[in-house]
Amino acid sequence: MSSRRLLDLTRGELVTLLDDLGEPSYRADQIWHAVFRDLASSYDAISTLPQPLRVRLSQDLPWTRLRPIDTRTSADGQTAKILFELEDGETIETVSMRYAQRATACLSTQAGCAMACRFCATGQAGFRRHLQPGEIVAQALAAARRLRDANSRLTNLVYMGMGEPLDNYDATLRSIHILNDDRGLAMGARSFTVSTVGIVPGIRRLAREPIQLTLAVSLHTVDDALRDDLVPINRRYPIDDVLQACRAYVRATHRRITFEVALIGGVNDAAADARQMAAKLRGILCHVNLIPFNPIPDAHWAPSSDDRVEAFASVLQSENIPVSIRRSRGIEIQAGCGQLRRRVANGGATR
Repeated sequence: MSSRRLLDLTRGELVTLLDDLGEPSYRADQIWHAVFRDLASSYDAISTLPQPLRVRLSQDLPWTRLRPIDTRTSADGQTAKILFELEDGETIETVSMRYAQRATACLSTQAGCAMACRFCATGQAGFRRHLQPGEIVAQALAAARRLRDANSRLTNLVYMGMGEPLDNYDATLRSIHILNDDRGLAMGARSFTVSTVGIVPGIRRLAREPIQLTLAVSLHTVDDALRDDLVPINRRYPIDDVLQACRAYVRATHRRITFEVALIGGVNDAAADARQMAAKLRGILCHVNLIPFNPIPDAHWAPSSDDRVEAFASVLQSENIPVSIRRSRGIEIQAGCGQLRRRVANGGATR
């Protein structure tokens, strides 16, 4: 794979590159506008460029290609998952979700994942490689095109797809800076949410970044023994270390952290689990997002019942911990992380 691709570049880098090619600076503006405002998907679609330059750029600065090999759309048409094949044959998933007042794309940052979380289809499939910044950016652009065709507009980006974003830190942050550019897609900094299972050095590094994005931590439980089992990286970064880094993040950024909790029936959803969590989170500027577990094959677990979820939320509320319940979307289209990829890899039918 070529080391230099169009979607890997910031606008400033594109200006410099075209200058080195002897092209006027306005060519960079034409390309940038076409890619991020007109949502062009190839040089051939940029009619403002002369044909010889299009040919040269296609050779010297290739476009990052994502080939859709399977698309699933929910019955209500509001959620869509696309399985993309990358240029080296690896596959990743991107999800777009439309709501009343916003439209969100969920992006992957790795092909596979090394975190091996027991309740995640991606983690169970193993790690393949990091994505390049342009492969992340290309997912956002593909989602923006799809939403545009549905008379909607991309408003939020969540880095919660396949992979651990802070394990691919540099590519993740570079993609955010590219998509945040006010002359391009112009996604506001607060429109970005970066999720982590608790990579402590990454959280501390993110706290020093001059961009006001949202940090989400996949917590699931604050019991170290249980978390060791559910989220094996906890053996390297125990829960107290993770929460200490979260407190430092809040002090540095004054930004509220979202703690994600997937509730599994009979595993981490008891009132005692909620009380223990409330005690650990006390004093942290945060919000807890409860999500009933999205079942995966061979996990032998079931989602928490509505009553257990409501009871868990009530305990947190009684301890003045802000909490909400997020109902899973797209279960019927394998919208959970890695599920469609796993199904297709195992020979499942596509449509």
